Amino acid sequence: MRMGEGVEAAIHCVTLLAGLEEGATLPASALATYHGVSQSYLLKHLQALAAEKLLESVPGPRGGYRLARRPERISLLDVVLAVEGPCPAFRCAEIRQRGPGALEPAAYVKPCGINTAMLKAEQAYRAVLAETKISDVVAGYEADADPRSIAFGCAFLARHQRPQAASSRKEQE
Repeated sequence: MRMGEGVEAAIHCVTLLAGLEEGATLPASALATYHGVSQSYLLKHLQALAAEKLLESVPGPRGGYRLARRPERISLLDVVLAVEGPCPAFRCAEIRQRGPGALEPAAYVKPCGINTAMLKAEQAYRAVLAETKISDVVAGYEADADPRSIAFGCAFLARHQRPQAASSRKEQE
């Protein structure tokens, strides 16, 4: 089972956005630069995350992206489903009912054992993804990463984040 590369990019973007100051945004161009991917490639994943209300897309000169929920309220499964969609990764095509040894459809009353096993495995990995929050990923990174990497990320955010506009701050007060 293989997830698209967009899942990795999306999770990395969400974890980086978790480090923004309250109300600040980060432009898609900065996210693309930070992760070494093309902006056009990344935009479709950012838009999918925004459509699922994991990210907020803020238009205008102070615009960009920011988390729409707190990091402890976003699971890895939320991100995976936003990018990949809700369909199971394994899709049984019932090939056991094809070929020279295939029987009549009535002979296949029981579900395909391979499909059953694959769906069970998918349920297990989705359960782990659902219980793993972005805040857990960030905390693990902060505990284990090379301090130079953390310093670079913090400096990058400080340089590229766009502070909340003054009128928006007054509206929230």
